[in-house]
Amino acid sequence: MESVIERIEKGQFWKFHGGIHPPEMKFLTSNKPILQLPIPEKLVIPIQQHIGEAGELLVNVGDIVLKGQALTRSTLPLSVPVHAPTSGKIAAIENATIAHPSGLEELCITLIPDGEDKWRERTICPEYQQLSKPDIIEKISNAGISGMGGAGFPTHIKVSTKSQINYLIINASECEPYITADDLLVREHSSAILDGINILDHLLEPAFILIGIEDNKPEAIQALQNATKDIDKIKVCVLPTQYPVGGEKQLIMALTGTEVPSGVLPTTLGIVMQNIATCFAIADAVIHDTPLIKRVVTVSGQALAKPQNVWALLGTPVEFLLDECGYPQQAKKHIIMGGPMMGFSLPNNQVPIVKTTNCILAPSEEEIPNDNQEVECIRCGQCAEVCPSQLLPQELQWSAKAKDHQQLNTLNLFDCIECGACAYVCPSHIPLVHYYRVAKAEIRQQHLLDLKAEKAKVRFEARKLRLEREKLAREEKHKKAAAARKARMNSGTPEANNEKSAVAAALARVKAKKAQANAQPANENVENSTDSSEKKSQVAAAIARAKAKKQAAKNNLSVSETLPDEIKADTVVGNSEDKSDIDPVEAKKAKIAAAVAKAKAKKLAVDQTTVTTSKSDNTVDVSPAEAKKAKIAAAVAKAKAKKQQAELKSESLAPANNTLKNAKQDESVNDAATDKKARIAAAVAKAKAKKQQAESK
Repeated sequence: MESVIERIEKGQFWKFHGGIHPPEMKFLTSNKPILQLPIPEKLVIPIQQHIGEAGELLVNVGDIVLKGQALTRSTLPLSVPVHAPTSGKIAAIENATIAHPSGLEELCITLIPDGEDKWRERTICPEYQQLSKPDIIEKISNAGISGMGGAGFPTHIKVSTKSQINYLIINASECEPYITADDLLVREHSSAILDGINILDHLLEPAFILIGIEDNKPEAIQALQNATKDIDKIKVCVLPTQYPVGGEKQLIMALTGTEVPSGVLPTTLGIVMQNIATCFAIADAVIHDTPLIKRVVTVSGQALAKPQNVWALLGTPVEFLLDECGYPQQAKKHIIMGGPMMGFSLPNNQVPIVKTTNCILAPSEEEIPNDNQEVECIRCGQCAEVCPSQLLPQELQWSAKAKDHQQLNTLNLFDCIECGACAYVCPSHIPLVHYYRVAKAEIRQQHLLDLKAEKAKVRFEARKLRLEREKLAREEKHKKAAAARKARMNSGTPEANNEKSAVAAALARVKAKKAQANAQPANENVENSTDSSEKKSQVAAAIARAKAKKQAAKNNLSVSETLPDEIKADTVVGNSEDKSDIDPVEAKKAKIAAAVAKAKAKKLAVDQTTVTTSKSDNTVDVSPAEAKKAKIAAAVAKAKAKKQQAELKSESLAPANNTLKNAKQDESVNDAATDKKARIAAAVAKAKAKKQQAESK
């Protein structure tokens, strides 16, 4: 460390890689004091003007606010509030174009000043040493201070580090062409800047404080040396002019010889850097209780009649500054926020001034010609030679055009400080920095999507585990409930018996429902079987009729006489249209009745056979009385058969058909033949009885 201080005291500094020497063009504004502008008619205040998250709104449309009143509040560590630059009325809270290369819109607060510029109540604290470090850090945070050198990192985060700090570096180099805001601020407010440096010293307790400033600012150098001459630990380091010595890593390298590795914060190396304008804002906040509501802005360019450094309220439209500095109305061609190397073109002149705005550039036709058209890279390598971050700009550009994000990360795209040195020396006029900015935005967006997907995955896995736990808990609960119920039922008490009965009844209902469900397919099978049986019965009846016809042809009898009664009934049933609704009980009754009728017919046939004689004798060995009895018996049998047949016809035809089928299955072919012979014998006996009766007369 002593060697570093010795080199600094001798004016010997380290060199960083690359760098260029563009025309400075600082003479346009460096010889004019900072101008205090009137309050504009409208202020548009973006609620996010820093790296991190936007604060939570504290006001609504129509509210009356005072100067310095907080409009938002910090809800996250990486967040700072914004304040009302003057008193007035909140006219709108809506999206508006912000200071960004993309020209995007974000939520902004529109404030209409009332012209009174009335402050809120403030607490002045000249003896800041009496405050504790947390109180000072809270004041810095509540004042909404973030880095004013361009990055916009919340200051209270930087000064809250717990690391041992060797060097506190104050960046006053202001290396970019045209910009003289810090130069004029140091000249006019060196004492306030020194107060801010002392507050940082009180918070961080560094071993040394190094103020880096380029040698092209002699008046500012003299002002700093005069202000710090009695403080040994503060060293004013006058660096040779080279762009971009004002970059964080480049200034650390130039002053300490320490190279900050990729992805490593300077605080891990014992180094903290703050901008000179940030030091002024810290002093204003801690001592005077003044939040960050204004800053010095360089309004320059040869298109302006009166280029000037001005105190601009945050939220002031760029158009208002241009009008105050004599910008011709007919021009309105190309306005740049920031310097010519790191700035970006504005989509319109209504973009507001924010905390990181240090310059508004209105170049003339000579300063920014339109004849530099982009052509193909000729691989000259000049961009790599001047890159202060030691990157490969041409390969970065190829990967950016191809959207190869993995390769861009491999090439350390985010180490690029967007200084514009590569584009400045490119003979092909390729806007390299624009490609890098777009690629960075795409990678950040993809990173956010990946984070959302990962969070969704974590939520899904947590939900899955929760459902599994709940399932196991329910099962365990049911097991315990079942065990408790079983214990209660086995206790033998009346309540246990009632519970057993309830369980048995529930089980019976479940079994009944199950049996009913199983019975439905069985009923369908029975219906199908019944239809098949009816078809078989009809076929059997047709076969019986065919046999009867054949027998009748042999015996010279009619078909109806040769058919058994059962077959006649089957014929009737076969011609019937009603073959459904078979009642098993009725079918059984019909079967029994048919069997009884059949038995009686057989008995009658046997009785008649005993009274007949052989056909060859032509004689009858019966008395007239016996013949009469036989005739009467035959008539009675015939009447009973007719009655039985009528009863069968009155019953359902379908049950009768089923009965016939069962009867035919039980009988054999011999039984059918015997019945037929009995009927023939009865007919013969009847005929002989009639003949005998006639002879006796």
